[in-house]
Amino acid sequence: MSKATLLSVKSITKKFGGLVALNNVNITVYEGEILGLIGPNGAGKTTLFNVISGVYKPEGGRVFFDSVDITRKPPHQITRMGIARTHQIVKPFNEMTVLENTMIGALFGRLASRITMGEARKKALETLEFVGLIDNADAPASKLTLHEKKTLELARALAAEPKLLLLDEELAGLNPKEIEESLNLIKQAKDEKELTIIMVEHVMHAVMNIAERIVVLHHGEKIAEGTPMEIANTPRVIEAYLGEKELALKFVKKLKPQK
Repeated sequence: MSKATLLSVKSITKKFGGLVALNNVNITVYEGEILGLIGPNGAGKTTLFNVISGVYKPEGGRVFFDSVDITRKPPHQITRMGIARTHQIVKPFNEMTVLENTMIGALFGRLASRITMGEARKKALETLEFVGLIDNADAPASKLTLHEKKTLELARALAAEPKLLLLDEELAGLNPKEIEESLNLIKQAKDEKELTIIMVEHVMHAVMNIAERIVVLHHGEKIAEGTPMEIANTPRVIEAYLGEKELALKFVKKLKPQK
């Protein structure tokens, strides 16, 4: 039985003056999967997230979410439809508490038109309990560590009750123990909240072992798509991004053999 399509990125082109940031990119995302999005710096990964979430309007192509064309919709409408994201550079409201930051996700998420402040507070508390930040609920966001701020980004996104979660370098800057904790939390969120996830990441051993499929961008173009093992064995990907084949295969050493 084939999986249902949740997101379709069709022939997306995005330019900044004479720079082509995305060139005719096509990606399909299926319900319930974790899709890894990798590539060198400047490949267009965050630009693609900005197109999907409505921050940027493309010069060509269309984005469909749940069979609805969202290409020209503003970010707040897209969020209410069920797409939430984290940011590569953490962006908490530093003067607000951890609880207030998380409430923002609930107030502007899928239930935005019918949620009360009391309900948003309850949802935020439940989410902070889920991600392990409940003891910091009343602390200013500015007092958190980097790992805690990244977890708060995730909490704010989860409080919006998304169907599709866009994670932009959620693991960047973390130590190995924090990476493991974050990966376990992402897996738990995906399973318990029935999420579909697109994950931009440079921590290769992590994304290769959590994603079911990988898409590789290079100079704004999609150069490969497949399972982690297939990607690790693709010569063009090795040349453009991963380096030596032996090193690439180390990223997937924990994977089960492909059938």
